[in-house]
Amino acid sequence: MSDRVIVWVLRLLWVSLPFTAGPVFVDALDTTRDSFRISVAIGLWSLWAICLVALLVPHTWTLVIARVTAPGAVAAAIWATAAAGSTATGAGALAVAGVTAVVSLSAPVGTHHVNGTSYGDERRLLLRPPGPLLLGPIELAWGVAVAGALAGPLLLADEQWIVGGIVAAIGIPAAFLALRALHGLARRWIVFVPAGLVVHDVSSLVDPHLFRRVDIARVGPALADSTALDLTQAAPGLALEIDLTGPMKIARRHGRQRAVDPVETAAILITPSLPGIVLAEADGRRITVG
Repeated sequence: MSDRVIVWVLRLLWVSLPFTAGPVFVDALDTTRDSFRISVAIGLWSLWAICLVALLVPHTWTLVIARVTAPGAVAAAIWATAAAGSTATGAGALAVAGVTAVVSLSAPVGTHHVNGTSYGDERRLLLRPPGPLLLGPIELAWGVAVAGALAGPLLLADEQWIVGGIVAAIGIPAAFLALRALHGLARRWIVFVPAGLVVHDVSSLVDPHLFRRVDIARVGPALADSTALDLTQAAPGLALEIDLTGPMKIARRHGRQRAVDPVETAAILITPSLPGIVLAEADGRRITVG
């Protein structure tokens, strides 16, 4: 229920943007040439509509679109406020855009979207992004996705045909590759199924791994000196330890290489975005929590 409430809050915030931020963009574009102003207006309305559809249709790809577009609205609002020289109106637009971006990046929104592709009696809960990727690569991928998709069309709208064509030819494929990379992060989750739970992590495991309920001794917060197989990839937040009733072989991924020899372990560490919800779900499915 809480996931749906937050998702609806995000949808309402996004629907309000034309009214809260629209006047700032009108002022910012007022002195530009007609062709540029019309092209930018069409682009803004198109991006707004695309993101609205993404917020209404839960899926891993629509999650990526929403999490790229909503923060992009903040950058656009900053530009419009600076160009228009607005004060109160610009501050209001920035505030609404900022809150919208923060909510779009929240764990409940991610949980809602990834469950849009779930099957039957299963529930998917996202894992946190690897720690090293939070220190620049994710932000860089977002920048490439936004700039690559928009820079070329904006230059063409400004009638800079040669430069715009070159930038579009380079930027649009780069944006697609960046979106694919971000989509990989949206496909890292724990899946609770009737038989137990599955760790689906394309960056640390060769294949999704099922841990049957009968093979799980307990799930709980990890101790600082835990010797379990670490699949957290230095993600920040509370790590959970899944203790097994006996050793199990797990095919771990090393970069883009598939593991040659599976690792044998009796416990693993993971870092979900919502560890409390994971523990509650495990308890509800008769998996020992402690």
